Amino acid sequence: MWPPDPSQKEVLRFAVSCRVLTLMLQAIFNAIIPDHHAEAFCPPRLAPSGSVDQLVEGLLGGLSRWDAEHFLFIAEHGYLYEHNFAFFPGFPLALLVTTELLRPLRWFLSFRSCLLISVALLNSLFSVLAAVALHDLGCLVLHCPHQAFYAALLFCLSPASVFLAAGYSEALFALLTFSAMGQLERGRVWTSGLLFALATGVRSNGLVSVGFLMYSQCRGFFSSLTVLNPLRQLLKLMASLFLSVLTLGLPFALFQYYAYTQFCLPGSAHPIPEPLVQLAMDKGYRIAEGNEPPWCSWDLPLIYSYIQDVYWNVGFLKYYELRQVPNFLLATPMAILVAWATWTYVTTHPRLCLTLGLQRSKNSKTLEKPDPGFLSPQVFVYLVHAVVLLLFGSLCMHVQVLTRFLGSSTPIVYWFPAHLLQDQEPLLRSLETVPWKPPAGDSPPGQKVPRNSIMGLLYNWKTCSPVTRYILGYFLSYWLLGLLLHCNFLPWT
Repeated sequence: MWPPDPSQKEVLRFAVSCRVLTLMLQAIFNAIIPDHHAEAFCPPRLAPSGSVDQLVEGLLGGLSRWDAEHFLFIAEHGYLYEHNFAFFPGFPLALLVTTELLRPLRWFLSFRSCLLISVALLNSLFSVLAAVALHDLGCLVLHCPHQAFYAALLFCLSPASVFLAAGYSEALFALLTFSAMGQLERGRVWTSGLLFALATGVRSNGLVSVGFLMYSQCRGFFSSLTVLNPLRQLLKLMASLFLSVLTLGLPFALFQYYAYTQFCLPGSAHPIPEPLVQLAMDKGYRIAEGNEPPWCSWDLPLIYSYIQDVYWNVGFLKYYELRQVPNFLLATPMAILVAWATWTYVTTHPRLCLTLGLQRSKNSKTLEKPDPGFLSPQVFVYLVHAVVLLLFGSLCMHVQVLTRFLGSSTPIVYWFPAHLLQDQEPLLRSLETVPWKPPAGDSPPGQKVPRNSIMGLLYNWKTCSPVTRYILGYFLSYWLLGLLLHCNFLPWT
């Protein structure tokens, strides 16, 4: 991956430009649009706020809305309230480390202001690196440099962009997940497992990624299976699968155990500042010093399941109410995108899907002819991952979060639009055949640098095909509306 090739440089440039523009727009929208008074988590500020703090709040306050306030609170005070444990510790720990590096600023800034600066710096860095990691993964899986390039550019304009910039864990999770997938494609199983485990410490849906490790091991087992010692190979496979589950499940289990020690074991509670105790009394938040919560007496005391059920009413079909229709409409484009991708792939490779891509190598001559790009057989496991996330998100979650849930977890939502653009946009094919001459000294003589094809399509909007307009219209409208609404405490995905 390093030094970057010309297309990777263009991805870096575009990603940085999009992050800078995102930060500028959220500051402008936050300044000119009054905040909506939402019933969201809003703890009191314990430290006095100076003029420089107010400036930081004015410039970066849009990054602290909705769930971002939970992450900032956890980084500043720790896990004081029961419902804080819905948010995993990976991102708050990253904020703490960065804020410690900004310690010289504490002479004239409050700790919260340093946290806001850390959010802006970290998530800008994470999202830019995630775009590069997605480009690298696309080159490995798709075997089509153009599609990998388009997908990485689309990620920079992701419908979930506001959550990749705000104080949420999506940017870090996307970076770890895409990097882990890339390492696994290179055969570096242990490195991949470590990155997947770190991703599980950032977001709970990282647990689903164990499927990639298990699938890779099963595919290796079937491709190398011999009649000489099948029992030994089977035992080795079972041990590998167990280690994969253990590795990815360990961060989740340790986090649940930490919650158990805080709420279920006597004498382990930490002192809580009086204003935060008063907030708990006013809002009905449970703290460790109160009565023992009911989940402590469960056979498997999982605080995460309890919080999702009691605090957020998350469960199978619980969100299927008439008043939630607007939220379903908000999530519909992302759901259609994954469903369309699934239909396209399954109808192209029915045999591959029926056999789960686990055919023996000696039968490779009978397989469908491998296609480059999104229709490559290597994409199968990524598509299954996307479908699992779609079904779970649609049936068991607050459906409006589907956009950021999928946008930070699966490359399919960028690979498939890139496939459609390459397949159905004549202008894109003409751009691919015309080399862009870089500035002198930017690359070796005679080397072609790919132009930013997405910007080329936007410049020629009127001549683009309907499919191109739908795709880019969806990405850009959600990118802009997300900034406009989310940064002012208005409902969004």
